[in-house]
This record gives sequence, structure tokens and C-alpha cells, in this order.
Amino acid sequence: MSDTAEVARVAAAPTAVVDGSPSPTSIARHGHERIAQPSTFLLPRGQNRAMQDKPLSSVDRDQLSGLKAIRDFLKKRTSYDVLPLSFRLIILNTDLLVKKSLTILLQNGIVSAPLWDSHTSTFAGLLTTSDYINVVQYYWQNPDALNQIDQFRLSSLREIEKAIGVLPLETLSVHPMRSLYEACRQMLKTRARRIPLVDVDDETGREMVVSVITQYRLLKFIAVNVTETEMLKKTVSEIGLGTYGDLQTANMDTSVIDVIHMMVKYSISSVPIVDEDGRVQNVFEAVDVISVIKGGAYDELTTSVGEALSKRAEDFAGIYTCSEEDRLDSIFDTIRKSRVHRLVVIDDENRLRGIISLSDILKYVLLYGESDD
Repeated sequence: MSDTAEVARVAAAPTAVVDGSPSPTSIARHGHERIAQPSTFLLPRGQNRAMQDKPLSSVDRDQLSGLKAIRDFLKKRTSYDVLPLSFRLIILNTDLLVKKSLTILLQNGIVSAPLWDSHTSTFAGLLTTSDYINVVQYYWQNPDALNQIDQFRLSSLREIEKAIGVLPLETLSVHPMRSLYEACRQMLKTRARRIPLVDVDDETGREMVVSVITQYRLLKFIAVNVTETEMLKKTVSEIGLGTYGDLQTANMDTSVIDVIHMMVKYSISSVPIVDEDGRVQNVFEAVDVISVIKGGAYDELTTSVGEALSKRAEDFAGIYTCSEEDRLDSIFDTIRKSRVHRLVVIDDENRLRGIISLSDILKYVLLYGESDD
């Protein structure tokens, strides 16, 4: 197998549409975000009866009906159904140089890729922006090793994780013919916010990576195909969606490396950029690190966040915000129309209130009201 493999698929159209045409909505005002651990929506054992005994309002009943419709939909669809009619899949050999892998991601406009161990002919996990951030951390902790950084191979990423004391990403996968519901539940177990679809070749008995499903694609699939999302009328504050308090922030003059240290320390993938009054100005995301270090320009890590953000591609999807009074149905409407990866919760004066990640939304949709089994 070469350093990279590109897989194309053309098949019969799935039974449901995946993408909707992007357009702004009232909830998409401007942009900033960060990632935090999703809230838990599982009910402890023994609380289901208490919930049933409490009188439900019509909004409560609609909310539960909408959530049930989404779960039933996911259980009836396979993971294969969410894939587009045709697509490219870039798979990287673990023998590939880290520097070369960065170039491949940039050339193909992607931020992650499945890894393949050609020595064992097995799936070897996912390459994500977290891996490049770990390389940056390693270089910063070991400046004498900078002359060796261009010789790092993808197979050495696990050693880098051990050297800087971070946990490796989980190497979970799911068979493409398993239900989407199962894929979603598996995805909630990994910090990669995506899950590979791995099949086994009937003739050789070897694993083969079919595709990778992201949280964004899953929620978009739901938003486009499940009309019952219109029943989710409860507000962000009513359902406790998102993370609030102790949010990590930076300003436009903060250095990129300081923000990277923040991401590693708090296990977050983006940091809101605020002014002196706490008003949200932008968001620095993990994917921005790739643009900063492209071509091996690790010395540019001391540049300011403002300078780094000014180099974003013109087709950058932007940042989306909402208020605590926005409803879940309007958030799904925004996901249906736009490329949303997180929402920054702000008040009427644009001050930062919280962060809603796609993990928060997916976990609420899958687990709210379910028993903790």
C-alpha cells in the first residue's frame, strides 16, 4: 500500500437525503466557540417512574416525542445510509512522515484521516488535529529535538503522546451495516468526534476502511430527514444544553502557542477570543493550528491569535452563536442549512455565556430520559 490511498464510491442513492443547501439563519449571528465535555442526560436508575408521575406539559410531550422519533430513525438506518452518493476517502499509511501528512490534509481540504498499518494490514486509528497539537507540545517541551521533527512518522505519534503525558484517542470503529444509533453511541465514547466504518473483505479476511462518519454529518442527516426535530421546542437553558462557567478564553494578542497549551491542559479543541469586556470577537480552533504550522513553520507559533486568524481560508464556514433562549428546533434548523461545528452562547451584549458542542447535542438527543444501563 502506498503512503496514501484514495477510495471512491458510486452506489445507488441512499434512501434519505444527506445534505441541505447552506443559508444563514437568525441563530447564526457571528462567530466563536470552544469545546467542552458534554453534559450528562442519563437518568439514574429508579428515576424513570418519578419522571412519569410528574405531569407533563404539551411542550414536554412534544419534546419526548421528537427525541423518540430521532432515535427510531437512527435505529432503522444503517451507518452506510449516511454516506453521500459519491465521496473520496484519504487513508494514510503509518509509515508516512508527519510533515507529509500535513501537506496531504491541506491539499485535500480535510482535517482528519484514517490510518492504516501496512505491516499488519489493519486499521490503526485516526489522524486528527490533536495529533499535530501533540507534536507542537513535544517540540515546545523538547526544543533540541526540533531538527528531528521533520523525521517523525505517523507510527511515532503514540510515542509522542507518552512523552508529553496525554492519553491516545480511542481506536473505536463500527461496521457500516450496523445501525446509525449504534454508531452514535460508539461515537460518544471517543474524543475524536468521528468514527470510522470498518468492514472485512470477504476474500482476504482483512479489514478495510469504508469511510468516516463525523458528528456534524450525523446531526445534519437527522436535521434533513427527521421532520420531528420541529417538535423540540424547549430552550437551551430549559434542557441544560452546553457548558457554562470556567470557560477558557484568550484575546487577539495572545500567542498561538499559549492557546495550544490551553487546549492540551483542558482537553478542549477551541478557545473563544474575547475583548476586555468579555465580548466574543472570534474563536481559535484546533484546525487553525494546521494552517499555522504548514510547511514546518513551527517558529510561527509565537505569532498572535489575531494574526493567525487573519490567514484563514476565504471559504471558512464561520462561527455560529445562539442565546440561552434559543430553542433546540432552531439549532437543528441551523445545522440543516449551514456548516455548524459548535455554537457559542452569548447574551444580548455579545458577552460569552457558554459553549454548545455537537457532542452536547448528540448526547442529549440520544440519552435524555434513557435509563442508565
